[in-house]
Amino acid sequence: MVVSETQPLFHKVAFIGLGLIGSSLARVIQAEGLATQVVASTRSAKTLQDAKALGLIQAGYASAIDAVQDADLVVLALPVQATEKVLVQIKPYLKADAILTDVGSTKGNVVAAAQRIFGDSLPVGFVPGHPIAGSEHTGVHAGKVDLFAHHKVILTPLPSSAPWAVEKLITLWQAAKAEVICMDVQKHDEVLAHTSHLPHLMAFNLVEQLANREDNLDIFRYAAGGFRDFSRIAASDPQMWHDIFFANKTAILKAVDGFEQQLAIIRGLIEKEDSQALMGLLGHAQAARQHFNHMLAQKPLMEKDKVTQQFTIQPQQHRFQGTFTVPGDKSVSHRSIMFGAIAEGTTHVTGFLEGEDALATLQAFRDMGVSIEGPKNGEVTIHGVGMQGLKAPASALYMGNSGTSMRLLSGMLSAQKFDTVMTGDASLSKRPMERIAKPLRLMGAQIQTTGERGTPPVSITGSQVLKGIQYDLPMASAQVKSGILLAGLWAEGETSVTEPEPTRDHTERMLRAFGYEVKTEGNRISLQGGGKLVGTDIQVPSDISSAAFFMVGAAICENADVTLEAVGINPTRTGVIEILKAMGADLEVLNERIAGGEPIADIRIRATRTLKGIHIPEDQVPLAIDEFPALFIAAACAEGETVLTGAAELRVKESDRIQVMADGLQAMGIQCTPTEDGIIIQGQGKSGDWSPIFKGAQIESHHDHRIAMSFSIAGLRAAEAIAIVGTETVATSFPTFTELANQAGLSIEVSE
Repeated sequence: MVVSETQPLFHKVAFIGLGLIGSSLARVIQAEGLATQVVASTRSAKTLQDAKALGLIQAGYASAIDAVQDADLVVLALPVQATEKVLVQIKPYLKADAILTDVGSTKGNVVAAAQRIFGDSLPVGFVPGHPIAGSEHTGVHAGKVDLFAHHKVILTPLPSSAPWAVEKLITLWQAAKAEVICMDVQKHDEVLAHTSHLPHLMAFNLVEQLANREDNLDIFRYAAGGFRDFSRIAASDPQMWHDIFFANKTAILKAVDGFEQQLAIIRGLIEKEDSQALMGLLGHAQAARQHFNHMLAQKPLMEKDKVTQQFTIQPQQHRFQGTFTVPGDKSVSHRSIMFGAIAEGTTHVTGFLEGEDALATLQAFRDMGVSIEGPKNGEVTIHGVGMQGLKAPASALYMGNSGTSMRLLSGMLSAQKFDTVMTGDASLSKRPMERIAKPLRLMGAQIQTTGERGTPPVSITGSQVLKGIQYDLPMASAQVKSGILLAGLWAEGETSVTEPEPTRDHTERMLRAFGYEVKTEGNRISLQGGGKLVGTDIQVPSDISSAAFFMVGAAICENADVTLEAVGINPTRTGVIEILKAMGADLEVLNERIAGGEPIADIRIRATRTLKGIHIPEDQVPLAIDEFPALFIAAACAEGETVLTGAAELRVKESDRIQVMADGLQAMGIQCTPTEDGIIIQGQGKSGDWSPIFKGAQIESHHDHRIAMSFSIAGLRAAEAIAIVGTETVATSFPTFTELANQAGLSIEVSE
């Protein structure tokens, strides 16, 4: 509903009570011109006098009856225990179409009071509400016009509530710059008992406990910031919280019981000096808070077409030089957590990628009861629980943007004794999951893709007996292969996967590093179920997919000279190196060695006078599947035509990478033709000519991290500024991308 510039939202608004919340909402109504007249009723004549002086109301009454007559909005802004008494008084005087709402912290008792007064004929305008905002200060002078800004307001519409009444209240609270949520009454009281009522009860109790000590003065004198922050809410209105504790008695007592049980657990760990378990508990709590904060911060990604971040690459005389260590390999980081969690003993990981995708995997295993220390400076310690030690998570596992996490965990979770649901962000929720679900069903798993067209959420029913299968992959996919093999760890007999083309073999290599036998015979990979993994040390190499952006950047930029240290050169991942060499890139692989079971090397790449367009061999496609967006930029700067075929999988990545890259290249003046399984790019480069290739444009990344970084590198050869929208997902795989790219010589500006 849009508020008319000439017609106020309400004719007359009546407040019953003018404390912090009521006076703040009155300030909003006056500031935004939402009502022709605002009146109030309160027992304090002084409050009414002050409210008039502040310009909050036009009239004040001692009686609620006088205030509500002819009002089309009545706001009960009074202690929750007083609700029923006021409803008895005002019932005969309410207009038939009046909206009646409240601002109390409990909803069940308010609805029950209304039902006792109105019976089965609740007013159609009755919509209980609760703004989750406040202060330890009270009274009409404590109110602020911005009190509700960027805070949540929960409305709890009833079956009898008219849609128009709900809509008008949403409009009112949105005018206060609040985020409005509708919720069931019982759910509201349960949630608030844990998130608001229990913390207040604890704060009151802690301050009371310390105040009764003989040394209370010293305790309060030397209290640190944590105590001050937590105990601040104990300065809140005692009468209000007295009423709330009784009004939401059942839910609060349940929350107290849960807290006491958890407190007993942590007390026992301290008493027994169980260092590992205590560290696991504290680490899980810390990570959970960070994880849920991140999930909430990512909410805009769930809103269609809403962009949260943008890169702008300014044209200038670029240099692109330096020696860099890019973040750890995402694929290896994922697997180090997964395998360490189900191993026996402790696993130490160094070089772990602290990007959002890998952190989603880490959090999922914490949610399943695994004690994990870190990550800190790329170091993680995992205390494995063995093959049978995972526990049912308390709620759905959130995979963020990580398809690797969801597909590999689909295999692992299909073999567990408990049910699970996996969800993800807007991008992941569009990605196909039937490719892994179908072979898992052949093994005996009960797995459902509950989204449209076989997409997440993924629901898995536990306690199934899995049997090994021989599966021929219809399309090369390391994720699907790995998900099947991981299910095979628990399956009866042999599980084998045959690939049409070799794909990355990190799963096979790391299983062997954890002591599990895996056989590779040509394109057939197999293992026997029923074995065990043993904790080990894992060094995560630098990610060749992240290195690819710097490799392409150096190849297309005049006088460039970049060295990338300790990059993983797993033979199933080196397609980008072979393709760039085939295009004529000046690229050297130096100091080859083995680390953590994976081959690594330093890669030096210098400005290439002539990049040539090529027909990319199809046997290289699975070996460079994640690097093609960057390679498309190289192809645009090459001399002649580049043709890619056999890469249909690119259409089902975080975005349709074939179409999205084609759209962006065309916007920047490059002729290209997307095909069903690839693309044809007409390169604009000329031997020895370093002039700009791309014209300026605004590029839509579709929240795909590799799309965003690829077009950023194109800025090295752009004539005008390039703006890339939807770049927040770069943090999923390369949190330091803009920092390192700018150090090398790019000019990337980040804006929200």
